[in-house]
Amino acid sequence: MGLFNRRSQTANVQEGTAAVATLDVDPALAALSGDYVIDAAHSSIGFTVRHAMVTNVRGSFGDYSGTLHLDGSDPARSAASIEVKIASVDTGIADRDGHLRSGDFFDAEAFPLMTFRSTEAAQLGGDAYRITGELTIKDVTRPLSIDLEFNGSATDVYGNERVGFEGSAEILRSDWGLTWNAALEAGGVMVSDKVKLTFDISAIKQA
Repeated sequence: MGLFNRRSQTANVQEGTAAVATLDVDPALAALSGDYVIDAAHSSIGFTVRHAMVTNVRGSFGDYSGTLHLDGSDPARSAASIEVKIASVDTGIADRDGHLRSGDFFDAEAFPLMTFRSTEAAQLGGDAYRITGELTIKDVTRPLSIDLEFNGSATDVYGNERVGFEGSAEILRSDWGLTWNAALEAGGVMVSDKVKLTFDISAIKQA
């Protein structure tokens, strides 16, 4: 059942008139409406990029914060905001992480934050949603759409009301000024331009 699922009911058709559809909002889902804070201890923001044309390198950001506003009656009024500290990038290799923080890539000292601010949200069908907004890296702001799946809601053992989403998006890093590369002797380049972003989000409802 989708977070913003609506059941359609068709009125009786009178002769010479068209059927009229009305929409009912499931009260249990509408009750999820509210403001949420992302629980970074139970969430992840990651990326995958092709390395040397033959394998994938995976990494994540360990320090971030964010908020969600969910509207169970009207998904278009939902919103999201995330701030990621670039210096928290982690690929499991210290030298590589240092290179990513350097001026060749993110230049974390000059541009410490990566941010996303939503501008619209829509239900695609079932538990599938799309949130569109503006992604800013190195003071370059460009549009980004993230496809999400609603994983459900629950009250945890501490009484927190939680919702969960997972999703992904693909970007070209060069669109945000991340252009460093090195040519390979056999052809191709060291780091692909295409990057897959992944999101696994648990958020806690605020009183």
